[in-house]
Amino acid sequence: MWRIWLLFDPRRALVALAVFLFTLALLIHFILLSSPRYNWIDGAQATPAAASAAAP
Repeated sequence: MWRIWLLFDPRRALVALAVFLFTLALLIHFILLSSPRYNWIDGAQATPAAASAAAP
């Protein structure tokens, strides 16, 4: 394992890993917010109104 750190600079590798994981987390959260089922910001109010409008 220590030979891998001889190939890569540990600071650059850890910064790149942190940036990648933060970008991935943002992407996953925005994908979830764009779906009506998993939108936790205004999904609770929007779902019953849409269901009651389609009922009649």
